[in-house]
Amino acid sequence: MQAWYICEAPYPFVDKAVIEAHASARANLPSRLCDPRLAADIFHEVLDEFLLCDALGINVISNEHHSGINCLHSASPLFLGILARQTRNVRILSLGTLITVREDPVRVAEEYATADILSRGRLDIGFVKSGGSEMASGNANPVGINDRFWEAIDLIEAALSHREGPFSWEGDHYHHRHVNVWPQAWQFPHPPFWAATGDPETGRELGRRGYVHTVFASGAERTLRAWDAYRAGAREAGRRVLADRFAYMGFTYVGETDAEAWETARQLLWFLDVGDISAPQYSSFLPGQNAPEAAPKTYRALQAAQEIAHAGRPLQGRKPITVEEAIARGIMFAGSPETVRRQIAAFHEKVGGFGHLVMMGRSGLMTHAETERSIRLFAREVLPYLETLSPAGPACQGARQ
Repeated sequence: MQAWYICEAPYPFVDKAVIEAHASARANLPSRLCDPRLAADIFHEVLDEFLLCDALGINVISNEHHSGINCLHSASPLFLGILARQTRNVRILSLGTLITVREDPVRVAEEYATADILSRGRLDIGFVKSGGSEMASGNANPVGINDRFWEAIDLIEAALSHREGPFSWEGDHYHHRHVNVWPQAWQFPHPPFWAATGDPETGRELGRRGYVHTVFASGAERTLRAWDAYRAGAREAGRRVLADRFAYMGFTYVGETDAEAWETARQLLWFLDVGDISAPQYSSFLPGQNAPEAAPKTYRALQAAQEIAHAGRPLQGRKPITVEEAIARGIMFAGSPETVRRQIAAFHEKVGGFGHLVMMGRSGLMTHAETERSIRLFAREVLPYLETLSPAGPACQGARQ
């Protein structure tokens, strides 16, 4: 199993009452609430954490969100370029540029090719559809998002793979008369592809395509359901499914003792309690935001939102989740090194094996020192165990090459 570290560079310095007054942490908050000096400190600290991971053998992830306090990485290609140049050893996953709000996928392909060269072939490319608030901030039409998502990926793949001069693309959503990416990507035909989703139909298509399927802190039951859809798609395409096609993200904190780790790990749940508050017009009621079969339920009953919400995200007004509950549900791994090893091994067995552990390692008011202490403990006392963890299990069965 490989380990990956992600920090979305959250900005936790806005009072929850102010967030609730604006009905969203992701879309409506005035930017005057952001102190550029504090934001600069966060950027530099997070980059230093990524460089520490590079020195210790933990792969790193760059991501992207817009118009909110949950993630300051709104200029994803810029941050990705910094990582490609400053890191030297580990792989870098861009998870990822929001292709559904970018008008020109060929430009995205150029950015990825450049980052792959800067890193000398250490880039993995991850695709995400984006949330409703990103549709608004990107001035994009949410209707038809699924079709645009797949066509954008197909165009990016074609642009990165084609090395014989210009070609034209005439699709349903994108039209480009002259596609000719210079310089070409380092990896041939292109860097590995990932995608993050808990949606079964999207997961099924990922299985058909053979991309790495990432699930975000969803617990064992939801994860198994998502990966079952992936395996069904793989069977349809005649693909054999190996554990390295599955990635799971859990909030992760390692301390010297369980008590110490749990005290700090409470800050990680800020992401679910505060940083992910979304106004209904973005999270549930945006046209095209939900699958057709889920949309009627969403309009009729608030409880239906739990069916389409990701991970452990509580509905607004619900009691915040505790560390104990998060660990029990499998959305958090926290404790001493021995405890974290046991938690990961138990979850690994429960879901039938997976090849990539993604650690959300900093959120809320966690300090830079606390974060780096956890990273060092993880690298020294947990990572060697993960590298020996057998990938075999039901997740690897059920499809043929």
